[in-house]
Amino acid sequence: MRAAVLTEPGRLETQTRPIPTPAGGDVLIRVASVGVCGSDAHYYREGRIGDFVVDAPLVLGHEASGVIVGVGDGVSPERVGSRVSIEPQRPDPHSRETRSGHYNLCPHMEFYATPPVDGALCEYVTIGSEFAHDVPDSVSDDAAALFEPLSVAVATARKAGITGGSRVLIAGAGPVGLLTAQVARAYGATEIVVSDVSATRRAGAARYGATRVIDPAAESVHDLDVDAFVDASGAPRAVQDGLRAVRPAGTVVLVGMGGDEYPIPVSVIQNRELWVTGVFRYANTWPTALELVRTGRIDLDGMVTGRFDLDHVEDALNHDRTDGAVKAVVTVTPSQETLS
Repeated sequence: MRAAVLTEPGRLETQTRPIPTPAGGDVLIRVASVGVCGSDAHYYREGRIGDFVVDAPLVLGHEASGVIVGVGDGVSPERVGSRVSIEPQRPDPHSRETRSGHYNLCPHMEFYATPPVDGALCEYVTIGSEFAHDVPDSVSDDAAALFEPLSVAVATARKAGITGGSRVLIAGAGPVGLLTAQVARAYGATEIVVSDVSATRRAGAARYGATRVIDPAAESVHDLDVDAFVDASGAPRAVQDGLRAVRPAGTVVLVGMGGDEYPIPVSVIQNRELWVTGVFRYANTWPTALELVRTGRIDLDGMVTGRFDLDHVEDALNHDRTDGAVKAVVTVTPSQETLS
């Protein structure tokens, strides 16, 4: 099979590798679509994200869909031919975190495209059968791949306690911010304020659920008095301002990737008794993501602003530098094809 391999920061090679063999409990998937995440671009440009360092050749890509073309022992052969969205993680089933239901926090997690685990920018991958989620024909390959970032938004909305009547501030109108705005709208939030320094991104937020958009360079958010603040920007100033926008006993959810350390207004957290938490990936979100997309409450296809093939992965990784870009998708193979 062909695979797009990051050999060093800023350098990709298309290599020929053996098609993987599914182990017991696994399925073999012929990849159809792969979304490009900001983490992929970080690894490509800088070779690391925080403590995760690329020190050996790595296949990027963790937002993926495809069709099952083979199964390992213990998996029904009836799954062959199923179109699936891939939940790209392998937790240790025996870890304390997995057994308590928080498998996304498993310390022994093997996650696609997180060193040293290869990702999905290749023609075939394997994953545990339970992490290959069936999708109906009404859901496109691209949308099925983007269940992964949608799952981040679903996990964020759960942490934020967003429900009917909620008032929410979201900092950052990138893919996760826009998806969180869509989820908030689907959950019945009545006020969804999105802030971003980019005029282009603010315009996108207005299309994807925001009831109000703010340029934080020109307008303060301190008096919004929202129920929940979600930071999807990773910008220290956005976090500092967003904390001040939350009502007493409200919730703050940090999902954006920013600096490892920066100052926050501790007195605001104490005096308002704010709940401050983070989001690290997701757990048990795919059924919700499927229902939101299947019923038309979330638009994933409309967020795709660039499509590329496996020979142009570098262009896909740089698509975020294009004005108006939201999400790039790499088309690997048509999902109708099966292993011959």
